[in-house]
Amino acid sequence: MVPHKVWATTRRDFLTRAGLGFGGLALSAMLADGAKADSPEVDPLHPLAPRPSHFAPKAKRCIFLFMEGGPSHIDLFDPKPELAKRAGQPLPPSFGKIFTPMGVGGNNLLASRRKFAQHGESGTWVSDWYPNVAEIVDEIALVRSCWADGVNHVGSVCQMNTGSILAGRPSLGSWVTYGLGTENQDLPAFVVMTDAGDPYGGPRNWGNAWLPATFQGTPFRKDGTPILHLDPPGSVSEGQQKAKLGLIADLDRLHAESRADDSRLAARIASYELAYRMQARAPEAVDLGQETAETKELYGLDDARCKEFGAMCLRARRLVERGVRFVQLYCGSGSQWDAHRDLEGNHSRLCARSDRPVAALIKDLKRRGLLEDTLVVWGGEFGRTPMTEGTDGRDHNPYGFSMFLAGGGIKAGVTHGTTDEFGLKAVEDRVHVHDLHATMLHLLGLDHKRLTFLRDGRDERLTVNGGKVIRPILA
Repeated sequence: MVPHKVWATTRRDFLTRAGLGFGGLALSAMLADGAKADSPEVDPLHPLAPRPSHFAPKAKRCIFLFMEGGPSHIDLFDPKPELAKRAGQPLPPSFGKIFTPMGVGGNNLLASRRKFAQHGESGTWVSDWYPNVAEIVDEIALVRSCWADGVNHVGSVCQMNTGSILAGRPSLGSWVTYGLGTENQDLPAFVVMTDAGDPYGGPRNWGNAWLPATFQGTPFRKDGTPILHLDPPGSVSEGQQKAKLGLIADLDRLHAESRADDSRLAARIASYELAYRMQARAPEAVDLGQETAETKELYGLDDARCKEFGAMCLRARRLVERGVRFVQLYCGSGSQWDAHRDLEGNHSRLCARSDRPVAALIKDLKRRGLLEDTLVVWGGEFGRTPMTEGTDGRDHNPYGFSMFLAGGGIKAGVTHGTTDEFGLKAVEDRVHVHDLHATMLHLLGLDHKRLTFLRDGRDERLTVNGGKVIRPILA
């Protein structure tokens, strides 16, 4: 009888064999996913030329209305009767320990002083702080269950713009223009306007990071010449300017022949050419003198409280109707919605600044036939706590807050998701920042998993390793 052979296996042998097996599984998965990646083919000399989307888009362009600092969802769109009943009491122990930047987790609950009512055929709840937005609720999808990862402004503004709380990744607008290019070759593809200086984190919020430099956002001034140093001196004729730029372009192309991989050089060439074209088009695009008195009044240009942001919203409409792909407007830039104290005074001022212009933008886009293929997004980097800070303020709340979307491909007049009985945490149909970004890209005809950029051997994407499309709010 032949004795049974015993195979001796050491721990090292086992780990080696298992490791090779897992490596094979990883390789097969990578090869399978590699077929799904679809990095756009970008012509370095024409980097903003229109490119095909992954599938038929519902929206051709996007306007992102960024309320920087964290508007209070429980005082604007998410009424909480239980919060009023238990005002002055501590948050129930069942919520566990809540971390906030200013340590208000153990503070008492603060009732909202706003009056809420249902509006439109949809019956969407809106407070008396936003009476004009209340008139257009049948055009929007209100998402009450947003959540994010950052607790402070710098990281949270960064995540809402780039997908990460850590700096160094491309912005949402840069990803969109990288994927699609733009319809108007005489204006920037991605325009940014602020009402009070830079937001927290500054230009990185519209930066390209490691995407080609051409795809970064272009800041427009809210008054006067939209782009500084764009106009040539009065002593230089149009013919002279054209000849000078033509010579520079020829020399740049000659220099670039042996430097095909330098995106900064390609961006510089493209920017010179774009700058020349913009000398004629940019001032005209933001010239509100061409608008009727009725339109100016609609946007609140006759009201000192909202005149500034109203003009920004009106310029955004003029830019998208001229083919600009992505426009981002900051209301309260410099974190002005950050109501750690005097919530009533702070939000009263900023709601008066934004309410009329936001509603006007949606009304104006609709009557011009632009809303059906223009995506409009409203929101901040997080919400605010139901617990009080001091006697009359609220702390940062990334655990649950509200945003709304309107226009191209959005199911109008719906409310999606819920927060708990106090508005502290998103509990039903939760929507992370990555989900919001995936949905925005989807409406623009881009699959967030296929829109990639190869960096250091890794296919990077806006949504990092997460994100799912919010299907219930799609038309």
